[in-house]
Amino acid sequence: MKADIEKLTGVAKQVRRDIVRMVHQCQSGHPGGSLGCTDYFVALYFHVLKHNPEFKMDGVGEDLFFLSNGHISPVWYSVLARSGYFDVKELGTFRKINSRIQGHPTTHEHLPGIRIASGSLGQGMSAAIGAALTKKLNKDTSLVFSLHGDGELQEGQIWEAAMFAPHNKVDNLISTIDVNGQQIDGPTEKVLSLGNLRAKWEAFGWEVLEMNGNDMEDVIKVLELAKTKTFRGKPIMILMQTNMGHGVDFMMGSHKWHGVAPNDEQLALALGQLECTLGDY
Repeated sequence: MKADIEKLTGVAKQVRRDIVRMVHQCQSGHPGGSLGCTDYFVALYFHVLKHNPEFKMDGVGEDLFFLSNGHISPVWYSVLARSGYFDVKELGTFRKINSRIQGHPTTHEHLPGIRIASGSLGQGMSAAIGAALTKKLNKDTSLVFSLHGDGELQEGQIWEAAMFAPHNKVDNLISTIDVNGQQIDGPTEKVLSLGNLRAKWEAFGWEVLEMNGNDMEDVIKVLELAKTKTFRGKPIMILMQTNMGHGVDFMMGSHKWHGVAPNDEQLALALGQLECTLGDY
């Protein structure tokens, strides 16, 4: 397991390099949340998820993943490319005209790995629940995963979905919230306090777990634990504590890097902190 953690940590460092380079080259994008969620994405696609880069839209017999906070697309694109869905060199086209990898994931470009357009906050959980119910109707025992931002919880549709899933025993769903305490306008505590998230989700009837989203070993441990709790009558919610901008010291912990691209000097500083031997695109 130690060797696996070291390997996954190395992949995560490369993914973080991809993120800052992608956002820098087009001077547009969302590095903060992408960097904070990198360990989760790497753990999911390189260790936990039962998936096939030979992509089929219906996902029959595979675990499915839905990204609700679609603005952190750079981390997802990097992980999809690094796990074989498309050529890593395509990351160099991020946000360019006619590119398949735009600022928010969409489906009309037919990018492998993307099943819904996302970025309109609040909708991803509803889509994930629909997919999970479909699997249950088809007696498909694979799982559905989804990721959400904590600021996204200020959207009402999230709480409609939160009521629906336990009532309908959607127990093949593992959702995760990136609890970094930051959103585009400032700290969530100042914009609109989220209160006691564990108490809220438990009150809605979910099985709630917590994890350190910037500790690869803990991410693996909790995601694997979550899988053991599926098909027991309740959906699973993981509250994932992360640091926005994790891995790049001058970006860490500040909402100011929610949607700002680094300049040339800042890129050089970031890459200097993210040394990796896997190879840039």
